[in-house]
Amino acid sequence: MRYRHLGHTGVKVSTVSLGSWLTYGGYVANENAVNTIHQAYDLGINFFDTANVYMRGEAEKVVGKAIKAFPRDSIVLSTKVFFPMGDGPNDRGLSRKHIMEQANASLKRLDVDYVDLYYCHRFDPETPIEETLRAFDDLIHQGKVNYIGVSEWTAAQITEAAHIADEQLLNHFVANQSQYSMLDRKIESEVIPASSAHGVSQVCWSPLAQGVLTGKYTALDKIPAGSRAAEGKGGIKRFLTQANLDKVARLKKIAEELGITMAQLALAWILRQKNVASTVVGASRPAQIVDNAKAADIDLDAETLDRIERILDE
Repeated sequence: MRYRHLGHTGVKVSTVSLGSWLTYGGYVANENAVNTIHQAYDLGINFFDTANVYMRGEAEKVVGKAIKAFPRDSIVLSTKVFFPMGDGPNDRGLSRKHIMEQANASLKRLDVDYVDLYYCHRFDPETPIEETLRAFDDLIHQGKVNYIGVSEWTAAQITEAAHIADEQLLNHFVANQSQYSMLDRKIESEVIPASSAHGVSQVCWSPLAQGVLTGKYTALDKIPAGSRAAEGKGGIKRFLTQANLDKVARLKKIAEELGITMAQLALAWILRQKNVASTVVGASRPAQIVDNAKAADIDLDAETLDRIERILDE
């Protein structure tokens, strides 16, 4: 396993990390979830991601139970706040009230004294960025959070937050959890340059495009039973097009030539980006995380990257 710094900080995270969206807290058996987390740790993965909204707190409980087997200082634990956790008008967003209440609730569900990285799960246009930053800054001073981040923020939002943090002498965001894959490259033009300028690393989610980049989908009329596509989970439909399947078939040939799996090729391609600290995978079985973790040690040469680029550009 390899490790990279998270933003302009001294903390290092495994370049492959394990998330719990669409997996833990109800989607897969808790025993499988715990075994997968333990397998990840044995492989050198030290970065574990969850969120309060995943199964309305149940995923945090599963993760919290699983990490009890590890020394707390040996892992980097992240969770998030933004999405509704109740029906009330203040049960959502990035107000100080909601942030403080949900931070404490997450710590209780995870059964830990602090989280290493606390994300704004999305941007909240109804709350001033300064209010959000100050609440996060206070959580750091209270010892409940070590570092702070955002998810799916634009380049302009990341830049504005950095300027406000400078002006108000507040802690900076150090990570942006962004959707990024061979089939979704929107962050390359603006978000990555802005993030690099302000000491923010990308922590990439959906690196396998909801499973399309694993190569298991070969035709639109041959969707495997029980798969994410068959059950319509997680927004996979936008990736599941014949054009994308044709690209994956060609990419899979490159992976075979290199003696690696299609998933490993897709993850290694993401890690070519210096601004990427880690790519979050959502393994539901130990065998999946074993396969995914191997991508951390794969370096794609310039010729291979050029071949991949030509396929993706078509």
